[in-house]
Amino acid sequence: MTATLRALEFAAHDPQGLERFWTGLLGREIDDTGFRLRFVKSDEPKTRQNQMHFDLTSESLDDQRRTVAKALGLGGRHIDIGQLPDEKHVVLADPEGNEFCVIEPGNDFLADCGFVGAVASDGSQEVGYFWSEALHWPLVWDQDQETAIRSPRGGPKITWGGPPFTPKSGPNRLRFVLDGPLAEIDRLVSLGATRLGPQESGRVEMTDPDGNEFSVVVLG
Repeated sequence: MTATLRALEFAAHDPQGLERFWTGLLGREIDDTGFRLRFVKSDEPKTRQNQMHFDLTSESLDDQRRTVAKALGLGGRHIDIGQLPDEKHVVLADPEGNEFCVIEPGNDFLADCGFVGAVASDGSQEVGYFWSEALHWPLVWDQDQETAIRSPRGGPKITWGGPPFTPKSGPNRLRFVLDGPLAEIDRLVSLGATRLGPQESGRVEMTDPDGNEFSVVVLG
């Protein structure tokens, strides 16, 4: 038995409110991701752009506008992260400032990935290789130091954009949560992960080769 991606965990000032936003925006489409969203209480302020964000897909320009309007109605807002005026995707933030994009129709890279097209990540080529091995998900893109993996069962891609990287200051607000047997901890370390401490409440905290935090819930 190997490690399985079970959740993407959000640190939130108001976990219930943030869960309402994302459940309202994604609806039943959230089941297509192959992992759950979890929201945990945190008093830490958001001080920088997140290391990970969702890319949501659109079937048409009207569909893109509907998704944007729905997000705004639920409490989201437009933000500027340096996108160019001629770029056709729309950059938004949820009520706690977590960035996400609504991608224009006709994006070939995200074709057949579903409404949640990708978990787009700031990260190195090496960390893409790490997560491919860690999850046993094949690489579906590996070019110009950009990488992407996708579950053999389908669903969204997880992508890493390569350099330049946003400087990391403090813990990430979004992290992966895996589950697996205790022996998986040693395997993940052998692949380049770092164990941060002892097992507590059945959970081991770790970082990937880029220093991004993730958790492993130990089974058995």
